[in-house]
Amino acid sequence: MNFNLKIWRQAEGSAAGKFVDYQAKEIPAEASFLEMLDIVNEGLIARNEEPVAFDSDCREGICGTCSLVINGVPHGPGKAKTTCQLYMRRFRDGDTIWVEPFRVLAFPIIKDLIVNRSALDQIVEAGGYISVRAGSAPEANGIAVSKRDADLSMEAAACIGCGACAAACPNSSAMLFTAAKISHLGLLPQGQVERSRRAVSMVRKMDELGFGNCSNQYECEAVCPAEISAGFIARLNRDYAGSAVKEAVLAE
Repeated sequence: MNFNLKIWRQAEGSAAGKFVDYQAKEIPAEASFLEMLDIVNEGLIARNEEPVAFDSDCREGICGTCSLVINGVPHGPGKAKTTCQLYMRRFRDGDTIWVEPFRVLAFPIIKDLIVNRSALDQIVEAGGYISVRAGSAPEANGIAVSKRDADLSMEAAACIGCGACAAACPNSSAMLFTAAKISHLGLLPQGQVERSRRAVSMVRKMDELGFGNCSNQYECEAVCPAEISAGFIARLNRDYAGSAVKEAVLAE
């Protein structure tokens, strides 16, 4: 298969960037999108040209590092997959493919297709630790947790922190990410002690870092590799509102 690639090239965050045309030739249909970029880079290196900088790690859909916008969609066409799980058979021979980094104010570009997504780590850090002892595996029936809450908590915990939700949102909101991180602890007994403080701290850190507000357009849910429901955002809003009121009352 052969493709015409229009790839965003930018030497560094402070430099001007532009789309550059590249030809991807004789690409196996079973190659992943990242493997296709590897092949293109091998050709560039053979011609003593600067290879395209892009991020990857596990290449198994686990780490969320492969943050690319492909034809305007974070992680490319299809549902419930990361860029490394996107295969070239998804495209037609001869297609033109646009490749660019995640466009989020809080994700500054490092080089070409690589962005700094450490803002997501800062949101998690703002949530702090839980004070309940969790150092060893407890007896399975020692703490009663309903199956509904356990299932919801596991769904929220499936978030891999790739940032696609923010990249897809017209407001660059990280509400789905933040809601998942808050909910997976807030649904369990072990997370109740810090539940109120965690919601307020993490949302305020998200705002401080320059992420936008949610306007319920659900692009986040559509591109999430883990298919995390936007319903967690409603849960986050309830937690935040209740915690903010409680904080204001205690401050009087």
